[in-house]
Amino acid sequence: MFIDAEQLTHYQRCHRRAYLDVYGDPSQRDAPNEYLMKLIQDSQAHQQRFIEQQPVYQPRYPQGDWQAAAAATIALMQQGVEQIFQGVLLVPGPQGVMLKSKPDLLVRQSGHSDFGDWLYVPMEIKLGKRPKAEYQVATAFHTFVTAQVQGAWPEEAWLLLREGKTFAVDLWDLLPRMQEILDGCIQTLVEQLEPDVFITRSRCSLCPWLTQCHTLAKADQHLSLLPGVTPSRYVQLQTLNLTTVRSLADLNPLAIETLPGFGKDTAYKLVRQAQSTLHNQAIFIEEAAFAPPSQPTFKHRGGLSSHYPHTLLAELDIPTAPIELYFDIEAEPSLNLAYLHGVVVVDRVANTQRFYPLLAEHPDDEIVVWRQFLDLAAQYPTAPIFHFCPYEAQTVERLAKLYGSFSHRIDPLLNRFVDLHDRITRTVTLPVESYALKPIARWLGFDWRDPAANGAQSICWYSQWLTTRDRTYIDSILTYNEDDCRATHRVKDWLVGFLMETAAIGAVERA
Repeated sequence: MFIDAEQLTHYQRCHRRAYLDVYGDPSQRDAPNEYLMKLIQDSQAHQQRFIEQQPVYQPRYPQGDWQAAAAATIALMQQGVEQIFQGVLLVPGPQGVMLKSKPDLLVRQSGHSDFGDWLYVPMEIKLGKRPKAEYQVATAFHTFVTAQVQGAWPEEAWLLLREGKTFAVDLWDLLPRMQEILDGCIQTLVEQLEPDVFITRSRCSLCPWLTQCHTLAKADQHLSLLPGVTPSRYVQLQTLNLTTVRSLADLNPLAIETLPGFGKDTAYKLVRQAQSTLHNQAIFIEEAAFAPPSQPTFKHRGGLSSHYPHTLLAELDIPTAPIELYFDIEAEPSLNLAYLHGVVVVDRVANTQRFYPLLAEHPDDEIVVWRQFLDLAAQYPTAPIFHFCPYEAQTVERLAKLYGSFSHRIDPLLNRFVDLHDRITRTVTLPVESYALKPIARWLGFDWRDPAANGAQSICWYSQWLTTRDRTYIDSILTYNEDDCRATHRVKDWLVGFLMETAAIGAVERA
């Protein structure tokens, strides 16, 4: 069995991913993720651009013959060539495994090794802007294997990041951490210890085993499906035998608020989330939501002793106006490009809705669509601008600085922005697995015309448009973006209705 840096990276992200890659049923893997494939292609192109500017040697060997690859790499190291691109090194590991290292570069430096008065230092070429921990652990693994092959430890190892930035990996700090991860990975794979399911959206979204794991989690009502249940908190809940949604929903939060990593606010939030999920019901958030500790139940409605509907909405800054704008941006992070400003103008008086797709058909057109957006917003100077999450406001600030827009125009514009994600998470607990736009809007019954469309797919479509100029990709982007804007509208109207009804019930209870 081979263990390589890719397996270690997967094991860091998810122990179960590393296990399923070896022992899982291939027929249960999801179809290849187009966005992930794009990331891989972009990374390879980034590597190639660097390599084209460097004198490098690459070992030649029959595809998949790792022993031949290792022999060819060692031959180059013995010759003392300056740089070796994607060499392969093999060393025996514990429990009969073989450690396989394939660093992007092995760079010759002065020193002493079994090969002569030189040694090799690994360098990883990564597309990212930051030296992520997983990058550093992989580099430490390559250093560990390289040291055994050449009989000498390099004093440093490097990451080459986007825009040519280099980062020195602290081997004294990373090698012990890498060894711990390596030992755990080897034990899991050799002893065939299948790790439990745990769904973490940020880590699972691009995993080919997501559907399989999510199906298992749903069947078990696994707590990882609740927003706020992190891996560390789940371990603490397990100590109290709290492993299902129902068990947490029935709990008095006082029982968990003293656990490490919890506290009063988190304890109340998690129990409230479990109750919302269990009953498939929205719960208004208020400080006195609980009855006395002997009766740990939530007030799903009412309890607003001092609020009337319109006063409540005013305090939460959720305006309803004759004309409202619903705004969503599509962007390509690798190009630092906002290529689409989508706006739905809702005229409540005329009972009309119109979608404005302000699209940069070429990256150089970003400034054009930016100015178009400013002009459109200026046509409705008093209309609130609803968006979901801070990204739109942050991007407007960035573009204003980039293109020299005057603050007297931008500041009033930003004052009209209303972040519905902020308002939702501050005021209501919903029976959703994530407080992203899609899960919330879908719970409300909103459907995207393309169910598989998402922000990552939009980036792929835009890349394909730039390459092929096939307007089918543009049409797909615009359809998805319009649906995002309309979903934001649906969420806003529901939230206003929910809060007004809740406040009205509270007024009746006071009467």
